[in-house]
Amino acid sequence: MDGRDLVRSVKLVGSKQGMRTVRSAWRRARADARALPARGPERARVPGAVVGAEPEAGGGVVRFARSELRIRVAVGGAVFWGWDGAEPVPSYALPGSAPDADPRAVLEPDKDGGWQVVSERLTVVVSRHGAVELRTPGGVVLRRELPPRWWEPVADGPVRWVQRSEVPADARFFGLGGRAAGPRLRDGAYGLWNTDPGGRFGPGDDPLYLTMPVQVVVSDAGTHLVFHDNSWAGRVALREGEEGAGSGHDRPGTSEVRVDGGPLRCWVVVGTPARVLQAWSALTGAPAVPPSWALGPQHARWGFGSEREVRRVVAGYRERGLPLSVLHLDIDHFDAHRVFTVDRERFPDLPGLAKELREDGVRLVSIVDPAVAAVPGNAVFDTGAAVGASGAFVRDARGRTVRGEVWPGECVYPDFTDPKVREWWGGLYEERLAQGFSGVWHDMNEPVSFAAFGEPTLPRSSRHALEGRGGDHREAHNVYGLAMARAGYEGLLRLRPDERPFLFSRSGWAGMQRYGGTWSGDVATGWPGLRASLALVLGLGLCGVPYSGPDVGGFDGSPSPELYLRWFQLGAYLPLFRTHAAIDAGRREPWEFGPRVLDGAREVLVERERLRPYWVTLAHMARLTGAPYVRPLWWGAPGDRALRECEDAFLLGDALLVAPVLEPGVEERSVRLPAGRWYDTVSGAVYEGPGRVVVGAPLSRVPVLARAGAVIPVRGAGGGLELEVWAPAEGAGGGGSVVRDGGDGWAPVVVERYTTRLVGGRVVVERDGEEGLVDCPVRVRGL
Repeated sequence: MDGRDLVRSVKLVGSKQGMRTVRSAWRRARADARALPARGPERARVPGAVVGAEPEAGGGVVRFARSELRIRVAVGGAVFWGWDGAEPVPSYALPGSAPDADPRAVLEPDKDGGWQVVSERLTVVVSRHGAVELRTPGGVVLRRELPPRWWEPVADGPVRWVQRSEVPADARFFGLGGRAAGPRLRDGAYGLWNTDPGGRFGPGDDPLYLTMPVQVVVSDAGTHLVFHDNSWAGRVALREGEEGAGSGHDRPGTSEVRVDGGPLRCWVVVGTPARVLQAWSALTGAPAVPPSWALGPQHARWGFGSEREVRRVVAGYRERGLPLSVLHLDIDHFDAHRVFTVDRERFPDLPGLAKELREDGVRLVSIVDPAVAAVPGNAVFDTGAAVGASGAFVRDARGRTVRGEVWPGECVYPDFTDPKVREWWGGLYEERLAQGFSGVWHDMNEPVSFAAFGEPTLPRSSRHALEGRGGDHREAHNVYGLAMARAGYEGLLRLRPDERPFLFSRSGWAGMQRYGGTWSGDVATGWPGLRASLALVLGLGLCGVPYSGPDVGGFDGSPSPELYLRWFQLGAYLPLFRTHAAIDAGRREPWEFGPRVLDGAREVLVERERLRPYWVTLAHMARLTGAPYVRPLWWGAPGDRALRECEDAFLLGDALLVAPVLEPGVEERSVRLPAGRWYDTVSGAVYEGPGRVVVGAPLSRVPVLARAGAVIPVRGAGGGLELEVWAPAEGAGGGGSVVRDGGDGWAPVVVERYTTRLVGGRVVVERDGEEGLVDCPVRVRGL
């Protein structure tokens, strides 16, 4: 039991707030029972036989006896299809209107009475009974969507549906948002309903805070991403295929997507992993670039308690020579846990504290929860009630404000699917900026209402604006955190237009990257939690959210010194590098775990800061190309089946391979290498891939290997930019990109491209084909 579980349990045993929690859960169940009657008898429906087709720009409409299918190839290569008249918009995943249709793609008859649309990278073949095949230009099948099936209530109600698909026998599944059991998604069912697990979680827990109906499928035939654009609750059942031995037949892999309502519509992009993520980013929005200070080490704790403790922690980092960029304040700095307030007894001069820390190079970041204390006189509650004609807060089917129980007590919830509410909420961040905060992290925004029984969320019958269309919580729940992130991001941008906003959110949905990043949430302390941390970051990156990281050390409990240091070492090579702990988990500063841990933490912190220019480059390249900072080993070689099976190492950009230690008592470990030459960045040892090698992994460090020929921007001894170049192999070249830190605003981005080659035993480094354009020091390693 962690601190939050303990607090909730105490409240539920006879306390006044515990009784309100019980009443809130009872009201939720009663509201849903009244407003969402049982489905009753249903009729099953399939498309039936094809009856005709109508060409349109980029594709056309294929008509069946009981349905119709619209196919549209967009400029850029993404392919959309929607059943029963479903269109690409409205959609929370897309940043605006749908992309233009590609006029070169034409709907034409196919054999056996079917139809096909041929595009540059994909051929979509529709059978006469509604199956949809995705084929490469060479005719190889990447995916086969079987005819869908709908269940329509005889009385009124949403139509639920199932879409079954087949993929090649060798295919592997990835994605679906933040999954603790990933990054490779094995046989099983995965929920599509953003969920607070109610405390710590481990690899066996599903779903979690940020689910997405986004599948990335990798096979010998190619890589493709499929997105079922539907925010209703659902489930994805996956089963990997099996190749036949000898003369036996292959058993294809299968995917079954079941959704409780809403449209059956889908986007697919194909190509290399890099091309797939670039097309996905173009479709759903480029990732936000965090300010450069947010790429440094960050420290948080639920329970700092006072300005004095904050100063003690920051001084501890400085006295021990440990870099620190950001410090986070949790809900304990609020007045009575109410958002956009400050406890003046514990923090009598928060703006002064923020100014003092900023002068020392440390920024403050504030937690922001969506739940608003339903107390007259609470400024947020009072101003929210005056928004629009009916107020800012979610209402039930009878028009009454929905109330739940969260940290401040009885609370109401802003409806972030209403543009007026987003504008009002975004303006509230002016108070946070006035207190000296430089960024925010959104928590409890699945959203959460403490539950004495049942699920900890709002009634599914709660009403939402949904951008003026109207609907209920069944459709709005999964996009609630995404819409809140939009409100916060746009508010910060209006208030400080010259600065890039810094925001990360526990919950979200497809397109979350437009507004910021995310983190693991309350991952359990333990070696399984350490492994889950890596799975979450890799999976989210493949879904288009490149900036994320775990609670280093785990949220609950007390990690052993060895576990803490191994987690610290992993976190230092992940985009969001933040230690965090529950209120009862004790202090998590590196010096609390003894001198050996302190020395190891110092070493990896210094290396993180040395690599800061590389992190800045990765952040800007993610925005430009959609490529995540942290990538699976198969990123550059998806056809290598051995790499597809590897889940205990990753690529940091193109240049570095990180092999964290995920088990206790390890002093050396086996590493699967992609093709090419690799250098141990500490010992200088040389390894040749593809293949498996054994490398040293003493407690003081984790193995990090550099790709031969790589150009890596780093901080030199004097703090300026330096190029670290790893010697290319004879007869092979290399290179890398560099984006210089232009500050935390919106300065134009210039991508410098460097190449390397070995000439007569000398490493030649050129920028845009000329040695003379290299204007910073170059340090060659590996010769």
